[in-house]
Amino acid sequence: MNDIRRTILWVIFGFSLVLLWDQWQVHNGNKPTFLPSAQQAKPANQPVAPAASGAAALPAAASASAAGTSSAAVPAQAGAPAGEKVTVSTDVFKAVIDGQGGTLSHLQLRKYADETNNHGLVEWFKKLVGMPVPLNEVKDVALMEDGSPATRYVAQTGLLNPVDTGARFPNHLTTMTAKPGPRELAEGQNSLEVVFESQPAGGLKYVKTYLFTRGDYSIRVRHQVVNVSDQPVDAQLYLQLVRHGTVAAGTMFGTNTYAGPAAYTDEKKFHKIDFADIQKKKAEVPPPATNGWIAMIQHYFVSAWLLNAPGSDTLKREFRVADLGNNLYSVAMVLPLNKLAPGASQTIDSDLFAGPEEEKKLEALAPGLELVKDYGIFAIISKPLYWLLNQLHGILGNWGWAIVALVVLLKAAFYWLNAKAYASMAKMKAINPKVMEMRERLKDKPQEMQQEMMRIYREEKVNPMGGCFPIVIQIPVFIALYWVLLSSVEMRHAPWIGWIHDLSAPDPWFILPVVMTATSLFQTWLNPTPPDPMQAKLMWIMPLAFSVMFIFFPAGLVLYWITNNTLSIAQQWFINKRLGVLGK
Repeated sequence: MNDIRRTILWVIFGFSLVLLWDQWQVHNGNKPTFLPSAQQAKPANQPVAPAASGAAALPAAASASAAGTSSAAVPAQAGAPAGEKVTVSTDVFKAVIDGQGGTLSHLQLRKYADETNNHGLVEWFKKLVGMPVPLNEVKDVALMEDGSPATRYVAQTGLLNPVDTGARFPNHLTTMTAKPGPRELAEGQNSLEVVFESQPAGGLKYVKTYLFTRGDYSIRVRHQVVNVSDQPVDAQLYLQLVRHGTVAAGTMFGTNTYAGPAAYTDEKKFHKIDFADIQKKKAEVPPPATNGWIAMIQHYFVSAWLLNAPGSDTLKREFRVADLGNNLYSVAMVLPLNKLAPGASQTIDSDLFAGPEEEKKLEALAPGLELVKDYGIFAIISKPLYWLLNQLHGILGNWGWAIVALVVLLKAAFYWLNAKAYASMAKMKAINPKVMEMRERLKDKPQEMQQEMMRIYREEKVNPMGGCFPIVIQIPVFIALYWVLLSSVEMRHAPWIGWIHDLSAPDPWFILPVVMTATSLFQTWLNPTPPDPMQAKLMWIMPLAFSVMFIFFPAGLVLYWITNNTLSIAQQWFINKRLGVLGK
């Protein structure tokens, strides 16, 4: 049994070192050795991926960049000339809408700060040795931007010609004119409307209206299509998200929340579509349906095209993805329009959600939208844990203390299971002197040593694996809580006490990792000393090795482990004292 435990510990330790080296490579700007986590940029001359067989191809999204558009916001006043950029400010957004296609080309979330420098021990050391320390720059999170292919992320719409007649309708490459009107949500004003209108193309005129609402991350986008020709016209409307395919590096465990396209229908349910599958032309998209949505997901934030207006459930939508080359990928919904008679028009209302992955708010917007919050493989456990954590936050008003309270409740729930584990370890500690004496006496007779050890375990009624099994049962809960803390945007920049201003970032002064290491070493002292000297040394080395990884962990996760360790120490101390094995 001891040999099995030793093997398991060596495997865990070796795997941890592999992951540590892999992430050290990423930290130093090199490619991951074992766990590649980013799609590499494709050459700029890659062809645009065609649409689904038999369907009209969407205009090449990459062409917008080639046309010389810039990501820099160009403030435009009411009645901006065609092709210029219109800057819109609300209480939650600073948006730039490009006159080329009326594309949402830049979007900042004003209530979410993107701190580029977290002052702490590293900055203090730089000052000490005379190295320059950059100022703490705080700016809004930029969810979308129309920059280089490495950062490009835009929301586009336009019209398609489903019949191969050669006529091209207004699309996201068409120059549109912004109508006069306010561009900033004034004090006391609840909504702001921005209207773009195209010149006729292929006999159709396209009018796109953005409606921004105070405090709302859902932007209502109204699409009005007018037939200005003297012939009936068939057309399709597409709603598209284009994003670069670079995925952030994983954490020290090689894990990260999902980043990439996703789609949902009642039939297919929530479905992630990896960039790599799109690139290999192996992506699975939902079949056409009268329901569903598309989204681009990243850590903490999401953008999604939704159809929530009355009557939208009659619109049969087609789902498409494409590799646009140059490390750009798209996901789109294509909606058929009614055959428009001369002079007739059709209006379709859509919603573009672009904001934080707040579970309760996403649930209210569309079926399955809350699933964009990535809980990993233990979502069935993570969701109730998040619910409980959220309830505790409502009572305590602080996410740090809510984490502490959650650990207390979990320890109470597993109290008797842990008690059995600690009692087994206490018994092992009590008989440890007898086992050590026996091993020394029979060190040259391994077969007799094993038989004698099993006899001692039987006589003392000790199960050498009794301390492991109850802990193994709890591992899924620990992993599920890890994903809750990793994926919840509420933890982002959430303070706890003193120097901890962001529970989603590492402790800038490394105080929590040091405390974590101290509690882990104390737990090792409370546990029985393994009979094998090498295994005994390993038991002391492992907490020190893991402490290096905890330096890079979010403060909220380290706080969880410290609280868990402290409660475990208290329970194990009590059991050891009751059984009289303290200090042995």
